[in-house]
Amino acid sequence: MAERTTIIDFVEKYSHQFENNVYLREKVDGNWKEITQGQTREEAYRIGAGLMSLGVKKGDKIALLSESRAMWILAELGAMYAGATDVPLSVNLGEGKDLIFRINHSESKWILVSGNHLPKIRTILPECPAVEKVIVFDDTAFDYDSLEPKEIRMSEVQKMGDEFLNAHRDEFVARYKSIGPDDYANISYTSGTTADPKGILLTHRNYTANVAQGNSVITINEGEVMLIILPLDHCFAHVAGMYTMMFYGGSIAFVPIGKNALATLRNVPVAISEVRPHVMLSVPALARNFKKNIEGAIKKKGGITEKLFYFALGNAIKYNKEYYNAGSGGTFWRKPLVSLFDKLVFSKVRESFGGRMRFFVGGGALLDIELQRFFCAVGMPMFQGYGLTEATPIICANSEGHARFGSSGRIVKPMDCVILDAEGNEVPHGTRGEIVIRGENVMAGYWKNPKATADTVIDGWLHTGDMGYICPEDPEFLYVVGRFKSLLISSDGEKYSPEGFEDNLTETSKWVNACVLHNNQKPYCVALMVPDKAALAEAATRHGLDPATKEGKLYMLDLIQADVDSYKKGGKREGMFPERWLPSAVGICDEEFTIANKMMNSTMKIVRGKVEEHYADLLDYLYTTEGKEIHNARNLAAIQ
Repeated sequence: MAERTTIIDFVEKYSHQFENNVYLREKVDGNWKEITQGQTREEAYRIGAGLMSLGVKKGDKIALLSESRAMWILAELGAMYAGATDVPLSVNLGEGKDLIFRINHSESKWILVSGNHLPKIRTILPECPAVEKVIVFDDTAFDYDSLEPKEIRMSEVQKMGDEFLNAHRDEFVARYKSIGPDDYANISYTSGTTADPKGILLTHRNYTANVAQGNSVITINEGEVMLIILPLDHCFAHVAGMYTMMFYGGSIAFVPIGKNALATLRNVPVAISEVRPHVMLSVPALARNFKKNIEGAIKKKGGITEKLFYFALGNAIKYNKEYYNAGSGGTFWRKPLVSLFDKLVFSKVRESFGGRMRFFVGGGALLDIELQRFFCAVGMPMFQGYGLTEATPIICANSEGHARFGSSGRIVKPMDCVILDAEGNEVPHGTRGEIVIRGENVMAGYWKNPKATADTVIDGWLHTGDMGYICPEDPEFLYVVGRFKSLLISSDGEKYSPEGFEDNLTETSKWVNACVLHNNQKPYCVALMVPDKAALAEAATRHGLDPATKEGKLYMLDLIQADVDSYKKGGKREGMFPERWLPSAVGICDEEFTIANKMMNSTMKIVRGKVEEHYADLLDYLYTTEGKEIHNARNLAAIQ
């Protein structure tokens, strides 16, 4: 059995091994600041010692609320050196019950917060009586005199740490050496797809085990740069970002922080061009935006450039096939053309991503196979991975030289993975069932929720609730096909997972930004769709219609219906999905799915239950004679 190390052991080993390697890159006052691994360790010492000076005890819970930035990592490591358990909080949580619940439920006594999010904490602090101190990252966000009684600046904590290390270094060293592999590192709360978020207990060994497991399927070169776009409160960003880059001697760069989340998102293109990353972590929603931006830039150039791009794209997709079988089936002759067009066309596309991008790793939801083919064709493969926080989180991933488009990749080692049917029996490779895993990456349980723990981890096996199958041709690869909890149930009791259709439609349609397929023991399926109103209006105008008129609206609805019909008998996508599970009625949503309205969670996944609750009346309407017709009154009103 591998050595059961802690995160502290991990940091001590690799921050000494790569002492002078740049680890953190952050833009401060217009310039990129670099922090080495050795400096990271020393700053963690200062913060950890400062926290001990404040009175932090081993096992105390410390909540952390901040944008992704260098201090986020330094503060979390410092908390761990002090023996505390970190409670990472999503920046998308508002000043309400969600934030209050997590702080109180976790029993957090201390809060680490950036200046931008301090107002949230001030608003809810009266509802969090156990909190003793609020530690503010920024010196410049507020005047010093404006700090309230429980607040202290991180710079003061660091000074206290320096004094503590000078006077009590032995005590500090004894504290971090007392931390064991089964001590809690994090309480990571579920992102809100259920009514009551659960606190997932992740130990030090969960993390170090999963880093080693992840390294069995994906490799990073020393000195390479990863641009972090995903929030650091995500477990995925911890393992695949923080710890993996430390292990390989690489570095992490952060998108410069804007005044709000949208402003930060606008900084992504500039960060990419300046950092020139080798790898990025992504989610499908971001991947689709990248693809649209690339295609939008090509469309603006028009003419021969646009025609050449799509010819080159089609040629590369036909040659690459599903990656593992590239050049097979008589397509080998396309390889010289792939190389030629890569130099003439796709190299310029890659320049817009800094010119050094080797690959993306996609997680958080199923990544449509068409997206994977697109990015592979342009020379920046986007590799699907799969995991969940309860597994800390990586279970499998595709990678360079080892990928099957459509799969979620090779299963990490060492870890056991089986597929079980509804009766709990293991099924043969190729047969669908629930994905169940066992390994050192399986969570310790749910904080203060023994029933949920007992229902989810049975005899050491984590029941993921996800549906998948093991590839019969190559059992190293796992295919994830959807969630059991999101299954459609027809009137005869048959079940079906809707994600494949939803993802494929939103990827291939010019007119649909989001889709939720629905059937709860009804005679037929219906779909809720968020339209791309700008694209539809442009199409109507090109067709000589005013989008605001009834004729224009009917035309736009027909465009959406045509895309749905393309999956039915006689359509160009016929046979991709079973006919009985295709929508017989379409409802146009008058509101987008966003984090703000809680119809999307912090990982940019649609929260199906919230959508169905919000649009319950529309769903009922779609099962009426009037509602089944796409030209119904509600759709005409919503499409404008």
